[in-house]
Amino acid sequence: MTGRAVVLIGPMGAGKTSIGRKVAKALGVGFFDTDVAVSRTYGPIPEIFAAAGEARFRELEREAVKEGLRTDGIVALGGGAVLDADTRADLAAHRVVLLTVDPRTVAGRIRTSTRPLLQGEDALARWRQVSAERRELYDRLADVTFDTSTGHIRDIVARVADWVRSSRAHDAQEGQR
Repeated sequence: MTGRAVVLIGPMGAGKTSIGRKVAKALGVGFFDTDVAVSRTYGPIPEIFAAAGEARFRELEREAVKEGLRTDGIVALGGGAVLDADTRADLAAHRVVLLTVDPRTVAGRIRTSTRPLLQGEDALARWRQVSAERRELYDRLADVTFDTSTGHIRDIVARVADWVRSSRAHDAQEGQR
């Protein structure tokens, strides 16, 4: 990589972790997932929400984001990480990929979710609400968008990896001018 991370953002269930891991492998770079980093250090996210609340989780998430952005690999942010103004400012120095997914597709992905923000009677309705609240931020931050609703994961991974390679090549050309 050229000294900056490629960051995956998007709603819960869009595939940031699974696609990010595979894109990193395809590119031969490291992979960092902010939710995994928080869980590894502080325990399961649902337990953090239950014991300390969402505000505390967001503080821990912000620290994980800062750690991830120091890498030169692929970084998957939790869906709500973009709510932090400092994170949004930090993303300006990185390539940002928005992964989207339609509600019909995500319904199967979140059916048995333990995600704290999706608990309650109707996880899909809650997902729609949370996604709609964040959509403008996602769109504003993204350099490129890929929909993960249809197609084989390997094809989505290939498209994202190709975009990263071409943007890296563009950066290299710009650096020579």
